[in-house]
Amino acid sequence: MNNIKKFFVVVMAVMALSATAQVERPKLVVGLVVDQMRWDYLYNYQWGEGGFKTLLHDGYLCNNTIIDYVPTVTAIGHSSIYTGTTPAFHGIAGNNFMLNGKNVTSVQDDSERGVGGNEKTRGKSPRNLITTTIADQLLLATDFKSRTVGIALKDRAAILPSGHRPIGAYWYDNGSKSMVTSTYYMDKLPKWVSDFNKQHRDELSSDVYNLPIGTTLTFALAEQALINEKLGQGEVTDMLTISVSNTDMCSHYYGTHSPKVDSIYQQLDKEIAHFIEVLDQRIGRGNYLLFLSADHGGTHSYPRMTKHGLPSGCWQNPDALTAANTLLEQQFGVKDILKAEMEYTFYLNHEVINNAHLNYDEVMRAACQALETPEEIQWAIDVAHIDTYPIPTILKERIKLGYFPERSGEIYIVPRTGVYAGKKEEAGSNHGTWSQSDSHIPLIFMGWHITPGETSRLTHMTDIAATVCAMLHIQAPNGCIGKPIFE
Repeated sequence: MNNIKKFFVVVMAVMALSATAQVERPKLVVGLVVDQMRWDYLYNYQWGEGGFKTLLHDGYLCNNTIIDYVPTVTAIGHSSIYTGTTPAFHGIAGNNFMLNGKNVTSVQDDSERGVGGNEKTRGKSPRNLITTTIADQLLLATDFKSRTVGIALKDRAAILPSGHRPIGAYWYDNGSKSMVTSTYYMDKLPKWVSDFNKQHRDELSSDVYNLPIGTTLTFALAEQALINEKLGQGEVTDMLTISVSNTDMCSHYYGTHSPKVDSIYQQLDKEIAHFIEVLDQRIGRGNYLLFLSADHGGTHSYPRMTKHGLPSGCWQNPDALTAANTLLEQQFGVKDILKAEMEYTFYLNHEVINNAHLNYDEVMRAACQALETPEEIQWAIDVAHIDTYPIPTILKERIKLGYFPERSGEIYIVPRTGVYAGKKEEAGSNHGTWSQSDSHIPLIFMGWHITPGETSRLTHMTDIAATVCAMLHIQAPNGCIGKPIFE
């Protein structure tokens, strides 16, 4: 009887493997996210041959892709692209947020150590992300044979897209001027990454955040990952996630369409052209699926807008926190009722409120009134009672989708349209609001089973993961709320 049982187990296993083998999938999925790339950049720049021109000609363009939550910031955007959901479900409430009463970064993990940097290099991990990603679903669908690598200058842009169990995630450590990882992934850098750090020591020591060299280094390391980890060369689909971070960092300093930002985009065009050539040679044009998008857009700077007589405005958030606390102290006789501001949200200091035996609802109403005082703010909203506010339904939904209890601030600030967090005298751009400038992002699919074309119907950032997973015939990430784009 035992032998018969074993025979049937073997037969069933062979049948299962045969069924899996019959599912047609590409050899490789490449996710390319350009940090703070506005949708209109696709059409504003004069592209060279082989880069964006190839994507625009050979790809399928979704020209009306919108981020359906706020705040529109980097950590949330990268998480939402690859999970197909929003902070309300995946838990990444901002680049920074409160966790167990402590201010943390999205990928902070004090239980881990940095690998490849120096003694000050901190450990990071995706543990704060509580849902699965495309890469995680690939693992599940391939009996954990699929391999993923994440590459970026920013830690969160390498860690969050690559999921919970990539074979590696690598980012730039400014302290050691090198590409590093964390003990969450490994105890020692692979030789090819160590060699990369040695070979590019001078470039890594330069201003990678504000010069085109940062883009070149990102793609150079991605190419080395492709080659050394033999991605796309196995029996199942692998994944490579790449994020271009210096497009965002430079924009924050110098503003949209500044000469420095323009030079980075021109270099990005060349790097994409070269990387497509590498993919065509190593994987084959019909054997990989590539998508390009952005984690958020960017609002033009106050100087750029007002110079040409267009409406704009700046809200100085640190000053807003101080001013609101001053008003609240005058009313309640207690200091620091507002604990912190992060990503257009404010946190109440519950310890102060409780110790002073203040009425919470009364404090909340007063705090919202104080925060609405600046003319740049249209609404200050008690998120727990958002349905009582006379604001547009579409805005209510975006705030709800961006809110995660215990991590997000209790009060959400809605600046007047065109207003962003910053100072009027500074030329840099910013993002984070619901406006088209911040929420309208590019989206292009190219390669495996993609017929060139375009659509202007409304699509969403959360549709990206749903679309990729539907094409691969794998289950969407477990928190996914998006819908496949290709009918």
